[in-house]
Amino acid sequence: MGEAVDGRRARGERRRAELVAATLRVVARDGAAKVTHRAVAKEACAPPSSAVYYFATLDDLLVAALTEATEDYVRRLREALHGGAEPVAALGGVLADGCRPGGGRERVLAEFELSLLAARRPSLRPVVRRWNDLVADVARRYTADPVAVRAAVAAANGLSMEAVLAEEGVSEKEMTAVLRHVLGTGAPAAEAPDAD
Repeated sequence: MGEAVDGRRARGERRRAELVAATLRVVARDGAAKVTHRAVAKEACAPPSSAVYYFATLDDLLVAALTEATEDYVRRLREALHGGAEPVAALGGVLADGCRPGGGRERVLAEFELSLLAARRPSLRPVVRRWNDLVADVARRYTADPVAVRAAVAAANGLSMEAVLAEEGVSEKEMTAVLRHVLGTGAPAAEAPDAD
């Protein structure tokens, strides 16, 4: 009996994950306004009733999609930090990797659209704050100045938007340089340019 329950649970978790991924694809391709239970189920090649079964409201579906995307960034940044990466370089790397053309660019576009939707849907705001808080935590490793911390959060979000709009993206080096500038840290000694 336990194996049957575990099997159903695993299938349910897979279906839920498929619906969340489908939601991000619908938002990236068609915009958040086109997200319906039916559209998401169709995108996931699932029965129409499955989206309603797992997500009673559209807000539940949108929150789950934005949460999944945010948690992916949080996980990647934490892995880089735990791996010994210098914090600003780790943040620049995660931002650049997510926005790389041919990479996760469409997903970043979907995240931006959902983040903007948070202005109208309060249920999305805590998820947006989670990412901003993590960027602020990285900034606080370099400064206690609250204005510099806010500037770093704004720069990280602005760089991501710039990368989505740019045909060639924004490189990790460029992102890291801007973040260092905002935080007043300059380049690490190993990366400092040679004096003429």
